[in-house]
Amino acid sequence: MSSFLKIEGTKIVDGDGKEVILRGAGLGGWMTMENFITGFPGCEFQIREALPQVIGEDKAAFFFDKFLEYFFAEADAKFFKSLGLNCIRIAINYRHFEDNLNPRVLKPNCFAHLDRVVKICAAEGIYTILDMHTAPGGQNGGWHSDHGGHIANFWIHKDFQDRLVWLWTEIAKHYKDEKWIAGYNPMNEPADPKHSGLITYYDRVHAAIRAVDPHHALFFDGNTFATDFSGFPEDAATRWPNAAYSIHDYSVYGFPKSPEPYARTGEQRRRMKRSYEKKREWMDQRGLCVWNGEWGPVYARKTYDGDATDEINERRYNVLKDQLELYHQDRLSWSIWLYKDIGFQGMVYVAPTTPYMELFSSFLQKKFRLAVDSWGADDKAVKYAFNPIVDHIKEIVPNEEDRRLYPFPVWSVEERVARLSRNQLLSEFLVMEWADHFKGKSEQELDELAQSFKFENCLERDGLNKVLRDHAQEITKTGV
Repeated sequence: MSSFLKIEGTKIVDGDGKEVILRGAGLGGWMTMENFITGFPGCEFQIREALPQVIGEDKAAFFFDKFLEYFFAEADAKFFKSLGLNCIRIAINYRHFEDNLNPRVLKPNCFAHLDRVVKICAAEGIYTILDMHTAPGGQNGGWHSDHGGHIANFWIHKDFQDRLVWLWTEIAKHYKDEKWIAGYNPMNEPADPKHSGLITYYDRVHAAIRAVDPHHALFFDGNTFATDFSGFPEDAATRWPNAAYSIHDYSVYGFPKSPEPYARTGEQRRRMKRSYEKKREWMDQRGLCVWNGEWGPVYARKTYDGDATDEINERRYNVLKDQLELYHQDRLSWSIWLYKDIGFQGMVYVAPTTPYMELFSSFLQKKFRLAVDSWGADDKAVKYAFNPIVDHIKEIVPNEEDRRLYPFPVWSVEERVARLSRNQLLSEFLVMEWADHFKGKSEQELDELAQSFKFENCLERDGLNKVLRDHAQEITKTGV
């Protein structure tokens, strides 16, 4: 490995100018834990605060450290490479590096686990992209920005912005010579209501990173959850050299709330293509490089979907195939969401017979029934409780325009009620119930729970991985 990757026009290239197409997955749920990925309610900071109350500070720190150790190791990288993939987008949480009560001070050994995984991937010839999945104060109102509210306070408090620019400076200093890092993704899914704050942040973080690291490419997410580039500057190519632009191309046909089952009809494929093309249109008009940082369906599970599971999943694999075909035609680099979880979307998932899954079996079923997770929720069992709130809002705010609060249309009235009432409020009342499952556990038992996430204790999602492997083999065969 003798050169950094860089962006030239619409392409990612190596030091010899040869095009490199990055095809991979997101390592979510690891250095940014997420509720649907690992089974807790609410946000990561909430469970990290709750667990010490049940088992003490030392044991809680032990469990979380072992979780990080086991979640991704050499066996994971080797499996990933076997699918013909070459890039992992690593979602990181700022809280691993600094503390809100001790800002701008790096925590001891804060790079240890990240260094380990970057090195493991490099040994297998896998590039990594460092993705700041959370920002101080929250860059959006999602659970995955780990701040527990629906107001994205990052955009209205300059100190939060200053802290993140400082942190990226430290990260860039640390990794400035690591050529197997393909680049930095300075912010996941921003949701800036004024659209201008994001550009100011990108200006600042670009300058700060370039001051200490002139080599690594930057991958800038569009606004409003990586879908909107309308507020981006016309001089982007010269303003931010060596940068690509990230869309997130989730198709509605890959989720439980799909308007209709996906049957690969001409009209469905047209809509899928148009949705994708709209997201990248701004870049295409200006000859800029596009990277699809997240995409992919979620999958049915026997526990919850019964006899319909296989039929549902075949349709979801077809969504996957048809999206891949679009990307292949455009020579698009992409990162599918998700590498590993407990069985909803991951390429591999924790086996039901592991200590962790057996311990939380009933709790997970309760969480599913209550639809407390936002991602891919099925709310049929709780509509009776929450629909009256939606109806009440629509009654007292009859003007539809007044109900279109940012980030509309990503959040409708229904989505906003779900986020605030179920995903935030209700989930808060379940956090201690999750933590209480650990009561009385010895360090050995905690270690065994954490080991549930080792690759050796996971199952492979064969249908998903077959689609990815077949796609890689077709690329190898055709040389494209």
